[in-house]
Amino acid sequence: MDGYQGLTALIESAWEELNASDAGRRDLCLDVVSDVLETGRLTPDDAERAVGHLVTVALSDESYPVRESALHAACTASTHYELPYRVVEPLAVGANGFEPLLLDYVLTILGSTHDQAALPIVERFLHHPHPEVREEAAEAVNELRWSQKPTETAQ
Repeated sequence: MDGYQGLTALIESAWEELNASDAGRRDLCLDVVSDVLETGRLTPDDAERAVGHLVTVALSDESYPVRESALHAACTASTHYELPYRVVEPLAVGANGFEPLLLDYVLTILGSTHDQAALPIVERFLHHPHPEVREEAAEAVNELRWSQKPTETAQ
């Protein structure tokens, strides 16, 4: 087994164990996934699949620490891979259901997509009651606006 196969095997093993474990063990499984994503050595397709799975866990797990670990791992991926908005869009749809600390992760992830489709969702949080969320929303808006490509003029 080469290094790449070892990384993908680690992720697959983590997904399998994630389905049948207690919250503490699920949290550790997500740490493994985060560590693999941090290497930056997965293909874009494998990274997108992993992040898609993390998004599902973040939206569905009943354990706060597990959801936080899933979002942390997705944030880690967003610093090493260019994630398309479509992969993380379910986070935008479910953003109102996250606690403030978890919402910070969501806003960071959405901003890192550099996709203008995320801008209206992120802008909603500029007036959030928690100052940390407002600050993260402002940073995400800045990142999205900075990455906005000028419109091409017709010739």
